Order: sequence, then C-alpha cells, then structure tokens
Amino acid sequence: MTDSIRLETGDTAPAFELLTDQHETVSLADFKGSRVIVYFYPRANTPGCTTEACDFTENFDQFDGAGVKVIGISPDKPEALAKFRADHDLGVELLSDPTKDTLEAYGAFGEKKNYGKVVQGVIRSTFLITVDDAGRGTVEQAQYNVKATGHVDRILRDWDI
Repeated sequence: MTDSIRLETGDTAPAFELLTDQHETVSLADFKGSRVIVYFYPRANTPGCTTEACDFTENFDQFDGAGVKVIGISPDKPEALAKFRADHDLGVELLSDPTKDTLEAYGAFGEKKNYGKVVQGVIRSTFLITVDDAGRGTVEQAQYNVKATGHVDRILRDWDI
C-alpha cells in the first residue's frame, strides 16, 4: 500500500470549507480559539460509521465540557448526512466532502486494505486540532486506520481531553 500525506503532531491542519447536512458552510477557521476533533469516515449509515458517530454523540457532553467540538467528514452528499443524523439522532456536526479534496489533504483518502484487497477509499482517521485566533489549525493528535468500535473511548482515555 502506498501512503500519501500523513499528518503528525505539530503539522498545520489543512483549511477546509464544506457544507453541513443542512447545507450551511463550515470552515476550520470557524473554530478559531478552540480545539476540534475532525474525524473522517467512509459512509453514512453503515455499521462502523454509525457506531463511531453514535459514540461521539453519546460522549458529546464530555467533549463539550472540555471545550472540544466534534465534526465528522465523509464523501456523502448533504442529503445522505441529513438522513444519517435523523436516523440516529446524532449530535455531532456532519460535513460533506464529495470531491474528496479535504479527505486527501488530511491523508484520509487513498489505498487501503478492505477484506484483504487493496482498494481506493476513505481511511478512517481522527485528528485533534487547535485552531488559533487567526483561524489556523495545528494538529495535536493524528490517528489513521482506526477501528470504529471503542475508538471514542480510546480518545477520551489517551488524549488530553
């Protein structure tokens, strides 16, 4: 498998501007002066992605209490994200990246193994980003190829949140 971009602690977080499930524009700079978890997932309403989104939602108060916002990004269209939110009563911000530009900028799209075969797709990844007062983000934590089950619990245990 080839690795493209791999962000690490201290790297500049790529800026983005994407549509939410409600067709509102959100950018990384919108979170200036705070910390934000940006997680990338393959597809709304699939088992692993649902587990991860529900786990973030169930722990929303803990993240919010620590001043950490949570956003999930996938290549799904806003309409699919709206259905995903409604189907599972999700509390996290969901952003649409159908061009995969943001996914690629974060190294969250490329070659991966799926059931033993090498395929192109979304690499389940999670980043903790500090956004300064000018709207520039710095990566505090970066994890690639995460497992959906138990991922949020590991973040709460291992990261400074």
